[in-house]
Amino acid sequence: MKKRIATPNRTKTILEQHGFSFKKSLGQNFLIDPNVLQNIVRQADLTKSSGVIEIGPGIGALTEHLAEAAGKVLAYEIDQRLLPILDKTLADHNNVHVVHKDVLEADVKEDLTTWLADVNEIAVVANLPYYVTTPILMKLLTADVPVSTYVVMMQKEVADRLTALPGTKAYGSLSIAVQYYTEAKLALTVPKSVFIPQPNVDSAVVKLTRREEPPCTVQDEKLFFEVVRASFAQRRKTLRNNLWSAYPTLKEQEQEVTGAMEREGIALSRRGESLSIEEFARLTNSVMPFL
Repeated sequence: MKKRIATPNRTKTILEQHGFSFKKSLGQNFLIDPNVLQNIVRQADLTKSSGVIEIGPGIGALTEHLAEAAGKVLAYEIDQRLLPILDKTLADHNNVHVVHKDVLEADVKEDLTTWLADVNEIAVVANLPYYVTTPILMKLLTADVPVSTYVVMMQKEVADRLTALPGTKAYGSLSIAVQYYTEAKLALTVPKSVFIPQPNVDSAVVKLTRREEPPCTVQDEKLFFEVVRASFAQRRKTLRNNLWSAYPTLKEQEQEVTGAMEREGIALSRRGESLSIEEFARLTNSVMPFL
């Protein structure tokens, strides 16, 4: 039976052989439980016609499972010290291409054209560095890249925000941004004990399925996200206070703006966390003529 990378002993041996030490600044926490990795890969519904983007492969623990399930894997690794380790641990997998790049600075669309040109669908499957989870996700979601599914591990608190519903404590502008582009669900929670070194927080895997169309109609997407962020600027404040602060021109036309919003069934006395994504779309469309 093949020895998996993601066991405590094998991981320790690999790290010792290469004299590798963890960099806290890169948020490096390696998984040491093959069952968790299999569960993550299962969520992605991969086939041999699938291409996968992995971000932060580490020593290849998740990568080897992806290589077995998918047709091709494109992995972004920022830490140059890990490249020779990956060369060895993934030597049996000729369908993996590791690029030494920060995914936040990479031209992902061009890389896909080069390395994943002949696959039927593309998924992102990754144990994301916790300190840059949101920037990475938002870069990929807003980029013109043909990714249909995201199965990503992150800090449990962030996972709760991504999947939160209106009226809950975790619901905010990040929830709306992610749910505008995808259908988001919490796939599994992951205990601290399956990592080396153990993180200080619990983790969770979220599955994001790309929507064919957004769940609401907005006339100006950029303004929509601006209004959403403004509405959550100070959570305890009402829409009136937050929007007037962000857009003084609305306050100057208070009577007309209030009337326009009331026609959409939205009271300025509400707080941002009480509005659904569809209501935010109506709110944005109603204030747009006054900006």
